[in-house]
Amino acid sequence: MAFDQTLTTQAKLVALQTLATGTLKMALYTADADLGAGTLTYSTANEVVGTGYTAGGNVLTGVTVLTSGTTAYLDFDDVVWNPAGFTARGALIYNTSLSDLAVAVLDFGADKTTTTTFTVQTPANTADAALIRFV
Repeated sequence: MAFDQTLTTQAKLVALQTLATGTLKMALYTADADLGAGTLTYSTANEVVGTGYTAGGNVLTGVTVLTSGTTAYLDFDDVVWNPAGFTARGALIYNTSLSDLAVAVLDFGADKTTTTTFTVQTPANTADAALIRFV
């Protein structure tokens, strides 16, 4: 008999399904924002202000929760602001149906400025590349 101490794949799947239930949104932030693992909820502090951007950000569409092997992951469509005229350094994905619970923080690595369309491209829909995953 062998034991593999782990969080089960089913538990990972259910946890992500719970996070994905309701409305997920992506809000954009300036470089002055202080976001990280300790972020609890969505906040307007240092949120982007500019043409085509509304406080609170955009609703995520095409949200799916999948598993591959022992990894559970969440996928969603690219998030687009059009028209757009602003600079963003990162983003917060949060769930409005769970009291604006913070789900994930994205760091763009540098300020990203646009005067036309701003798109946050999601990586490939795989267990190895998804932005939100339990391995």
